[in-house]
Amino acid sequence: MKINSLYVASGIAALMLLGACTKQLKNDPAEAAKANLATSMAAAAPDKDGLALHTFLRANGPAYETYTVSLQESASFTTRSGRKYTIYRNSLVRPDGSPASGTITFSVKEINNAAAMIFADRPTATNTGAQLESYGEFFVSASQGGVPLQLRRDSAIVVQAPAKIDVQRIPMWNGDTSITVSTSGYNYINQLITISTTISANKGIDWQQVTNPASAYALFDGTNGTLNFRLDSLIKWVNCDALMSNPNPKTTVLAYFNSNYNPATNTSYSGEEPTMLYFKPSGINSIIKFYNTIFTPPAGYEGFLSYQNSIPVGQSGTFLAISSIGGQYYADQKTVTIPAPAPGNNYSTITFNPVPVSPSALVALITGMNTK
Repeated sequence: MKINSLYVASGIAALMLLGACTKQLKNDPAEAAKANLATSMAAAAPDKDGLALHTFLRANGPAYETYTVSLQESASFTTRSGRKYTIYRNSLVRPDGSPASGTITFSVKEINNAAAMIFADRPTATNTGAQLESYGEFFVSASQGGVPLQLRRDSAIVVQAPAKIDVQRIPMWNGDTSITVSTSGYNYINQLITISTTISANKGIDWQQVTNPASAYALFDGTNGTLNFRLDSLIKWVNCDALMSNPNPKTTVLAYFNSNYNPATNTSYSGEEPTMLYFKPSGINSIIKFYNTIFTPPAGYEGFLSYQNSIPVGQSGTFLAISSIGGQYYADQKTVTIPAPAPGNNYSTITFNPVPVSPSALVALITGMNTK
């Protein structure tokens, strides 16, 4: 989360708060102050350049796959990637808690490579900045006659995925695409006011390691070359990711944009930033998103920084910088080896100069990240 994102929230949540407070405003100065704060928070609407860029990326990214099965007993379906999903009898329930059987429709989105992670804005990193190597990200929903279904407690969808790995188990991670922020301050009569609301995560997604022992790891079966794991919840992103290990000293990377940085990125709290920066470690199925913006930068030093002391010195990889300004896309793709800090510094720097690109050229640059 951006540090300064504690001071804004989504307009929808703020308007709902305003409606709830309306009846009290005439008699309660503290509530009036709270409503005024909510009004200022509502001003942080999505930037039009950011909205255009993210709409473009989603349109070119991975699509949902839809499958219909009959769930009288157990049922299964196999996605285009070759992953097999198995659902057992009575594992799905309706909103009233009764078992769902008969015809069930599943919608599945899978993210399998670096380009898809960028298009869908689903990078791989923990909430502390630790780098993850992905063996697939998954989003599954189920419905019957348009009514959404849930998994019964202690049940799961079993997934079997073709894989070539040399370890026996890989951690599983749950992810949410939104975060809760709280804004606190003292009003004009010295009363502490706190407003909490949910906004889109500028990091793309917030990964947390699964704690349910039955679903915490994907297990490799060497007899048939598959990873096998359980999805114990629907309508939530799940990631099969191994923690990357690099013993080199770590540094903080500051990424400076000498040109074509959209300053609206500094106040974008909707998860739809008009300038973005991604890093792919060489030869690893992983994307790291730099989303923390540099605070009060002078001209020529606008941009992003990594988590503190999180990037290994000497790590090779490819950066992709993307901007949207006034209907024009800009990009700069740069392959680097992360340098050690200069003497006297506690950070390393990389500079970008995004140039105008066509929509098709931007798609090609993103797709090309798969081979970096």
